[in-house]
Amino acid sequence: MFQATPPRAIAFFDVDNTLMRGASLYHLGVAAWRGGIITRRDITSFGWKQARFLAVGENRDHLSTVLLRALEVAVGFEQAELIRLSEEIFDTKLTRRLWPETVAVARRHLENSHEVWLLTASVQQVADVIAERLGFTGALGTVLEADDGIFTGRLTAGVCHGALKSEAARARAAASGVDLADCWAYSDSHNDIPLLDLVGHPVVVNPDAALARYAAARDWPVMRMKRASIRRAARANRVGTSKKR
Repeated sequence: MFQATPPRAIAFFDVDNTLMRGASLYHLGVAAWRGGIITRRDITSFGWKQARFLAVGENRDHLSTVLLRALEVAVGFEQAELIRLSEEIFDTKLTRRLWPETVAVARRHLENSHEVWLLTASVQQVADVIAERLGFTGALGTVLEADDGIFTGRLTAGVCHGALKSEAARARAAASGVDLADCWAYSDSHNDIPLLDLVGHPVVVNPDAALARYAAARDWPVMRMKRASIRRAARANRVGTSKKR
Protein backbone atom coordinates (compact mmCIF):
# COMPACT_ATOMS: atom_id res chain seq x y z
CA MET A 1 0.00 0.00 0.00
CA PHE A 2 1.38 3.40 -0.99
CA GLN A 3 2.26 5.74 1.87
CA ALA A 4 3.09 9.38 1.41
CA THR A 5 6.59 10.36 2.50
CA PRO A 6 6.32 12.11 5.87
CA PRO A 7 7.47 15.74 6.03
CA ARG A 8 11.13 16.16 6.96
CA ALA A 9 10.27 18.68 9.64
CA ILE A 10 7.64 20.99 11.06
CA ALA A 11 8.15 24.70 11.61
CA PHE A 12 5.91 26.16 14.32
CA PHE A 13 5.29 29.91 14.23
CA ASP A 14 3.78 32.06 16.94
CA VAL A 15 1.55 34.78 15.45
CA ASP A 16 1.46 37.95 17.56
CA ASN A 17 4.72 39.93 17.39
CA THR A 18 6.35 37.00 15.56
CA LEU A 19 4.52 36.59 12.27
CA MET A 20 2.86 39.99 12.53
CA ARG A 21 3.39 43.18 14.48
CA GLY A 22 0.92 43.51 17.36
CA ALA A 23 -1.97 41.40 18.56
CA SER A 24 -4.42 39.77 16.16
CA LEU A 25 -7.13 39.73 18.86
CA TYR A 26 -7.03 43.52 19.02
CA HIS A 27 -8.02 43.80 15.36
CA LEU A 28 -10.73 41.19 15.84
CA GLY A 29 -12.00 43.34 18.70
CA VAL A 30 -12.10 46.43 16.48
CA ALA A 31 -14.13 44.54 13.89
CA ALA A 32 -16.49 43.29 16.62
CA TRP A 33 -16.91 46.83 17.96
CA ARG A 34 -17.73 48.20 14.52
CA GLY A 35 -20.29 45.46 14.17
CA GLY A 36 -21.89 46.45 17.48
CA ILE A 37 -20.85 43.22 19.19
CA ILE A 38 -18.71 44.80 21.93
CA THR A 39 -18.70 48.23 23.59
CA ARG A 40 -16.44 51.25 23.22
CA ARG A 41 -15.14 50.54 26.73
CA ASP A 42 -14.06 47.06 25.61
CA ILE A 43 -12.23 48.38 22.57
CA THR A 44 -10.50 51.06 24.65
CA SER A 45 -9.23 48.32 26.97
CA PHE A 46 -8.11 46.21 24.02
CA GLY A 47 -6.32 49.25 22.58
CA TRP A 48 -4.40 49.86 25.80
CA LYS A 49 -3.33 46.23 25.97
CA GLN A 50 -2.27 46.35 22.32
CA ALA A 51 -0.09 49.40 23.01
CA ARG A 52 1.53 47.70 26.00
CA PHE A 53 2.03 44.51 24.03
CA LEU A 54 3.88 46.42 21.32
CA ALA A 55 6.03 48.17 23.91
CA VAL A 56 7.07 45.37 26.26
CA GLY A 57 5.73 42.09 24.90
CA GLU A 58 3.15 39.53 25.91
CA ASN A 59 1.65 39.60 29.39
CA ARG A 60 -0.15 36.43 30.48
CA ASP A 61 -2.61 38.25 32.75
CA HIS A 62 -3.61 40.71 30.04
CA LEU A 63 -3.97 37.92 27.51
CA SER A 64 -6.23 35.99 29.87
CA THR A 65 -8.35 39.09 30.50
CA VAL A 66 -8.85 39.70 26.78
CA LEU A 67 -9.70 36.06 26.08
CA LEU A 68 -12.14 35.89 28.99
CA ARG A 69 -13.90 39.00 27.71
CA ALA A 70 -13.95 37.47 24.23
CA LEU A 71 -15.64 34.39 25.67
CA GLU A 72 -18.28 36.54 27.35
CA VAL A 73 -19.24 38.35 24.16
CA ALA A 74 -19.02 35.17 22.07
CA VAL A 75 -22.01 33.54 23.79
CA GLY A 76 -24.69 33.02 21.13
CA PHE A 77 -22.35 34.18 18.37
CA GLU A 78 -22.17 32.02 15.22
CA GLN A 79 -18.95 30.35 14.11
CA ALA A 80 -19.65 31.42 10.54
CA GLU A 81 -19.76 35.08 11.58
CA LEU A 82 -16.43 34.78 13.40
CA ILE A 83 -14.88 33.28 10.29
CA ARG A 84 -16.28 36.17 8.23
CA LEU A 85 -14.86 38.71 10.68
CA SER A 86 -11.52 36.89 10.66
CA GLU A 87 -11.35 37.04 6.87
CA GLU A 88 -12.24 40.72 6.97
CA ILE A 89 -9.54 41.65 9.48
CA PHE A 90 -6.88 39.66 7.65
CA ASP A 91 -7.65 41.27 4.29
CA THR A 92 -7.97 44.81 5.66
CA LYS A 93 -5.63 44.90 8.68
CA LEU A 94 -3.39 41.92 9.33
CA THR A 95 -1.97 41.57 5.85
CA ARG A 96 -0.47 45.06 6.28
CA ARG A 97 1.15 44.15 9.60
CA LEU A 98 2.94 40.95 8.60
CA TRP A 99 6.68 40.86 9.14
CA PRO A 100 7.98 40.15 5.61
CA GLU A 101 11.13 38.50 7.00
CA THR A 102 9.18 35.97 9.07
CA VAL A 103 6.76 35.22 6.25
CA ALA A 104 9.75 34.66 3.93
CA VAL A 105 11.29 32.21 6.41
CA ALA A 106 8.00 30.30 6.63
CA ARG A 107 7.80 30.07 2.86
CA ARG A 108 11.36 28.74 2.67
CA HIS A 109 10.30 25.99 5.06
CA LEU A 110 7.45 25.12 2.70
CA GLU A 111 9.86 25.09 -0.25
CA ASN A 112 11.96 22.58 1.69
CA SER A 113 8.92 20.30 2.07
CA HIS A 114 8.45 21.17 5.75
CA GLU A 115 5.01 21.56 7.27
CA VAL A 116 4.35 25.06 8.57
CA TRP A 117 1.91 25.37 11.47
CA LEU A 118 0.80 28.49 13.29
CA LEU A 119 0.79 27.89 17.03
CA THR A 120 -0.98 30.70 18.83
CA ALA A 121 -3.14 31.75 21.76
CA SER A 122 -5.37 33.57 19.30
CA VAL A 123 -8.81 32.17 18.49
CA GLN A 124 -8.74 29.13 16.20
CA GLN A 125 -10.85 30.75 13.47
CA VAL A 126 -8.48 33.73 13.23
CA ALA A 127 -5.46 31.42 13.11
CA ASP A 128 -7.11 29.25 10.43
CA VAL A 129 -7.74 32.24 8.17
CA ILE A 130 -4.15 33.51 8.52
CA ALA A 131 -2.74 30.06 7.74
CA GLU A 132 -5.06 29.61 4.77
CA ARG A 133 -4.39 33.05 3.32
CA LEU A 134 -0.61 32.53 3.57
CA GLY A 135 -0.69 29.00 2.19
CA PHE A 136 0.60 27.35 5.36
CA THR A 137 -0.14 23.77 6.38
CA GLY A 138 -2.50 24.65 9.22
CA ALA A 139 -3.01 26.33 12.57
CA LEU A 140 -3.37 25.38 16.21
CA GLY A 141 -5.09 28.01 18.34
CA THR A 142 -7.46 28.53 21.24
CA VAL A 143 -10.67 26.64 20.50
CA LEU A 144 -13.97 28.15 21.62
CA GLU A 145 -16.61 25.54 22.42
CA ALA A 146 -19.60 25.57 20.09
CA ASP A 147 -22.94 23.79 20.06
CA ASP A 148 -24.53 23.41 16.64
CA GLY A 149 -22.37 26.25 15.28
CA ILE A 150 -23.12 28.62 18.18
CA PHE A 151 -20.47 29.54 20.75
CA THR A 152 -21.25 28.57 24.33
CA GLY A 153 -18.79 30.92 26.05
CA ARG A 154 -16.47 28.11 27.15
CA LEU A 155 -13.10 26.80 25.96
CA THR A 156 -12.64 23.21 24.82
CA ALA A 157 -9.13 22.71 26.23
CA GLY A 158 -7.82 25.94 27.72
CA VAL A 159 -5.83 28.76 26.15
CA CYS A 160 -3.19 27.61 23.66
CA HIS A 161 -0.41 29.30 25.58
CA GLY A 162 2.74 28.44 27.48
CA ALA A 163 2.94 24.74 28.33
CA LEU A 164 -0.20 23.98 26.31
CA LYS A 165 1.61 25.18 23.18
CA SER A 166 4.39 22.67 23.72
CA GLU A 167 1.79 19.93 24.26
CA ALA A 168 0.07 20.90 21.02
CA ALA A 169 3.40 20.86 19.17
CA ARG A 170 4.27 17.43 20.59
CA ALA A 171 0.89 16.05 19.47
CA ARG A 172 1.19 17.58 16.01
CA ALA A 173 4.68 16.19 15.50
CA ALA A 174 3.51 12.74 16.55
CA ALA A 175 0.55 12.92 14.15
CA SER A 176 2.88 13.91 11.30
CA GLY A 177 5.48 11.30 12.17
CA VAL A 178 8.17 13.93 12.73
CA ASP A 179 10.96 13.91 15.31
CA LEU A 180 10.83 17.06 17.43
CA ALA A 181 14.61 17.24 17.21
CA ASP A 182 14.13 18.02 13.51
CA CYS A 183 11.49 20.70 14.14
CA TRP A 184 11.72 24.48 14.33
CA ALA A 185 9.88 26.99 16.49
CA TYR A 186 9.71 30.78 16.21
CA SER A 187 8.48 33.09 18.96
CA ASP A 188 8.97 36.51 20.56
CA SER A 189 7.77 35.66 24.08
CA HIS A 190 9.36 34.11 27.16
CA ASN A 191 5.99 32.40 27.70
CA ASP A 192 6.90 30.17 24.74
CA ILE A 193 10.13 28.90 26.30
CA PRO A 194 8.54 25.43 26.85
CA LEU A 195 7.89 25.26 23.09
CA LEU A 196 11.32 26.59 22.14
CA ASP A 197 13.03 24.12 24.49
CA LEU A 198 11.03 21.27 22.97
CA VAL A 199 12.33 21.53 19.39
CA GLY A 200 15.76 21.03 17.94
CA HIS A 201 15.85 24.40 16.20
CA PRO A 202 14.49 27.29 18.33
CA VAL A 203 14.59 30.80 16.87
CA VAL A 204 13.61 33.94 18.76
CA VAL A 205 11.99 36.81 16.89
CA ASN A 206 12.14 40.36 18.27
CA PRO A 207 12.31 38.77 21.74
CA ASP A 208 11.06 40.33 24.95
CA ALA A 209 13.72 41.01 27.58
CA ALA A 210 13.34 37.71 29.44
CA LEU A 211 13.46 35.63 26.27
CA ALA A 212 16.44 37.62 24.96
CA ARG A 213 18.43 36.72 28.09
CA TYR A 214 17.37 33.08 27.92
CA ALA A 215 18.26 32.84 24.22
CA ALA A 216 21.63 34.54 24.68
CA ALA A 217 22.60 32.05 27.39
CA ARG A 218 21.90 29.20 24.94
CA ASP A 219 23.26 30.89 21.83
CA TRP A 220 19.94 30.61 20.01
CA PRO A 221 19.59 32.49 16.71
CA VAL A 222 17.73 35.81 16.89
CA MET A 223 15.72 37.55 14.18
CA ARG A 224 15.29 41.29 14.65
CA MET A 225 13.02 43.33 12.43
CA LYS A 226 11.99 46.96 12.32
CA ARG A 227 8.74 48.60 11.24
CA ALA A 228 10.56 49.98 8.20
CA SER A 229 10.54 46.50 6.65
CA ILE A 230 6.73 46.42 6.81
CA ARG A 231 6.56 49.87 5.20
CA ARG A 232 8.95 48.81 2.43
CA ALA A 233 6.90 45.68 1.75
CA ALA A 234 3.72 47.77 1.60
CA ARG A 235 5.31 50.21 -0.88
CA ALA A 236 6.58 47.36 -3.03
CA ASN A 237 3.12 45.82 -3.03
CA ARG A 238 1.53 49.12 -4.08
CA VAL A 239 4.05 49.54 -6.90
CA GLY A 240 3.49 45.97 -8.07
CA THR A 241 -0.28 46.43 -8.01
CA SER A 242 -0.13 49.70 -10.00
CA LYS A 243 2.10 48.09 -12.68
CA LYS A 244 -0.42 45.33 -13.21
CA ARG A 245 -3.20 47.79 -13.98
